[in-house]
Amino acid sequence: MQNAEFVLNDEYIELNQLLKLVGVCDSGGAGKALVASGAVSVDGQIELRKTCKVRAGQKVTVGDIEITVLPAPESGIWIAD
Repeated sequence: MQNAEFVLNDEYIELNQLLKLVGVCDSGGAGKALVASGAVSVDGQIELRKTCKVRAGQKVTVGDIEITVLPAPESGIWIAD
């Protein structure tokens, strides 16, 4: 499995935008289609909401890619392992 990390710049990121910014797909529209196909899981659950809010500490899985979403450095949010 390939692992990727994404550092938030805000409180959350929409799922389709996360997929685009990490490079899983070429555009937000392609991200929406991928989510609609049922190929994307958030924290182990299939997610069909294209603009689902993904927050720090969540893991997004697409095929053999797992994306860990990290808080913005200045956010003060701490996530226990």
